[in-house]
Amino acid sequence: MPVITNIEDLRQMARRRVPKAVFDYVDRGSYDEQTLRGNRAAFAEIGLRQRVGWNVENRSTKTTMLGEDVNMPLAIAPTGLTGLNWANGEILGALAAEKAGIPFTLSTMSICSIEDVSAAVSKPFWFQLYVMRDRDFVADLIARAKRAKVSALMLTMDLQIQGQRHMDIRNGLSVPPRMTLSNALDMCKKIPWAMNMLTTKRKTFGNLDGYVKDTTGINNLSQWIAGQFDPTLSWDDVAWVKSLWGGKLIVKGVLDVQDARMAAQVGIDALVVSNHGGRQLDGASPAIRALPKIVEAIGDRTEVWIDGGIQSGQDVFKSIALGATGCLIGKAWLYGLGAMGEAGVSTALEIIRKELDVTMALTGNTDIREVTRDSLQL
Repeated sequence: MPVITNIEDLRQMARRRVPKAVFDYVDRGSYDEQTLRGNRAAFAEIGLRQRVGWNVENRSTKTTMLGEDVNMPLAIAPTGLTGLNWANGEILGALAAEKAGIPFTLSTMSICSIEDVSAAVSKPFWFQLYVMRDRDFVADLIARAKRAKVSALMLTMDLQIQGQRHMDIRNGLSVPPRMTLSNALDMCKKIPWAMNMLTTKRKTFGNLDGYVKDTTGINNLSQWIAGQFDPTLSWDDVAWVKSLWGGKLIVKGVLDVQDARMAAQVGIDALVVSNHGGRQLDGASPAIRALPKIVEAIGDRTEVWIDGGIQSGQDVFKSIALGATGCLIGKAWLYGLGAMGEAGVSTALEIIRKELDVTMALTGNTDIREVTRDSLQL
């Protein structure tokens, strides 16, 4: 068993275990990947202010997100195709998050369905929604989320049109994985992954099962999905979703102050500053750079969280210091899942929690809720 010290160690383990097409889907970004790299670089540019001579014996990373008690200001972000990294991956992620005392968000494009995850956990989770062209499908997903006692709906706004991810095209990514010659040769090297996937019946989009009509195979299903992302999506649609849902609503994918103000006017409960992890508009601002102005503009009206490039407890600390009240992770938890299943997700979350705790101590902080930009060197 290799020594695991950080998220990168889990990333390398996942790269060795998971088929290339699936790993690249998790690991890579759109077009030239400028935004993907920029997310990480922007965090690295933020320094920390070391403090000494302060009593930091009793520290707490606990806070709240949407009024829910959390053991650290962190939630698992919605990620598509998760169950291709490890059999029943969304269920395992939800269980690990529950044990860690943080929220889990299920993607519309998950392999395990809303009902699968609901049956496996004892606490409510969040559900991420795309507003698609087929509004009946959207309304049905919202109704299913209500029946599953989902505690918050997360509406993704930055996928009206899908950005091109070169590696997915080159790898011939499909759901379930298509057995091209190159994919077959790669899978022959990933026998533990293949044996693991044989243990589950869940290998396609669980939330679409039995709903999508007039499709005769996986290729037609993929075409249906690609054609469903709606370029007409507007703030009127957000109001429509809010009226149907009636519960706590999160809007994800905002980088612009004016857009943030529009979201706040609709009456959302939380906003996620995000560039989709560098997977949509290449060349967009790193999320951490967009965060402070958005916090200044609407932070007194709604919770402001951040997603994009967070792979350590120090990244979480920097985000909170710049005004976020919560953070979401995508790649970091998927690396853990791909490496070791549920145990890997738990390991990733514990790595981040410990790094956050140590960073608090060495910057003279004892309560994550009281951390400010005074602890940074900008």
